[in-house]
Amino acid sequence: MIKKLGMWILILSTLIYAEDTFSVDELILKALENSPELKISSSEFEASKKRKDIAFSNYLPKIDLQISGGEVGISNLRDKMEDTSLILGKLSAKQILYDFGKTGGNYDLNRFKSQSYQHALEQKISDKKMEVKSSYYKVLQSLALIKVNKESVELNKAQLYRAKRYFEAGIRTKIDVSDAKVRLIKANLELRKSQYDLKLAYATLDKVVGFEELEKNYKVYSQELILDNLYSKLTNYDLTLKESILFAYEHRQNLKKQQAKIKSTQANVELVSSEFYPSIYLSADYTKQDTQKLKLMFPDDQYQALANLNWNLYAGGSTSASKEEKQIQTLVASSELKYSKLLIKERTTQAYINVNKMKDSVKLAQNLLEVSKEKFDQAAKRYEHGLSDYIELQEARQGYIDSMADLVVDYYSYYSAIAVLDNAIGR
Repeated sequence: MIKKLGMWILILSTLIYAEDTFSVDELILKALENSPELKISSSEFEASKKRKDIAFSNYLPKIDLQISGGEVGISNLRDKMEDTSLILGKLSAKQILYDFGKTGGNYDLNRFKSQSYQHALEQKISDKKMEVKSSYYKVLQSLALIKVNKESVELNKAQLYRAKRYFEAGIRTKIDVSDAKVRLIKANLELRKSQYDLKLAYATLDKVVGFEELEKNYKVYSQELILDNLYSKLTNYDLTLKESILFAYEHRQNLKKQQAKIKSTQANVELVSSEFYPSIYLSADYTKQDTQKLKLMFPDDQYQALANLNWNLYAGGSTSASKEEKQIQTLVASSELKYSKLLIKERTTQAYINVNKMKDSVKLAQNLLEVSKEKFDQAAKRYEHGLSDYIELQEARQGYIDSMADLVVDYYSYYSAIAVLDNAIGR
């Protein structure tokens, strides 16, 4: 009975203190859900859609109802004030027939502005995905470096043990033992630094994803990184540089935002140009009123149905000046689009080159690790047989540890570079 109770206590404590494990895709979904900047951008987009709906409502008729009640007074022919109670109801309707682009231009202006906000939101989502991936790979890199530094500690512990045995046997001097102690302390220091670096990497990931908890209660999904032949396991990028640039021109949200901005400025020009022309609309009014004493002066029913033309013939030149200003804005937006394409081409090229650079770095780091391990094995055997000094052994060991760390850094830098390239082309 006591054993069963202890087992249940162990299970419950495990459940209470269990950490959630998130893959990179799950972290991206969490970030999209939690991100304050994305919520702000999403709200701006939703508000722009409402402004578009308001602009569309100008196509539809306007119907107003007015109801009044109270006391009125009016002087008669004998200058005597007559007062009476009045109840009035008025129903009005107005429908635009044609306004030479005023309504359509205003609607197009708000429609394209809404599209611009939408592309801005989608670009921020793409940027957030890149940030999460980069932070995720930084955590994985920190975890792998901790493993490398643990191996370094174990190697230096073994060397300290051998140095002591050789010294006790009179084969080596005391300085070998002292140096081995120094190397072990340095290895432990590097291990401690890498453990703090992991905490810092998690802190950055918390900020990027939007985790507000004061204590970390999760971990990232990670597989053990086998350094042997790591280069052969790299995922190749499936686009050429030319294909990447063309893909960016088609899918990059910043370009789509700029294109929508051009369309909105063009719609603005049409809207201002429409001010040169009249607006034609129908209006209708029906009035129902009831008075007790003044029937002759206040008829019970009135109505009117009119065709109207409103035309501003002169506004001091402001319409012409406004049109020229909007035309200039269109030219500026077109130039900004061209400049944005140049920037995207540059960034895509740089990101693509960096991917290939990091891939080559992984390959060279893999070769360096193999050679460094071979050199370390040879130096250890030479040292054991008295054919080399302690300095040669330590340099070979440190070169082996450094080459493992370099391979880990280059490996995750390669995948971070891919994340940057995907973001650059709008993938």
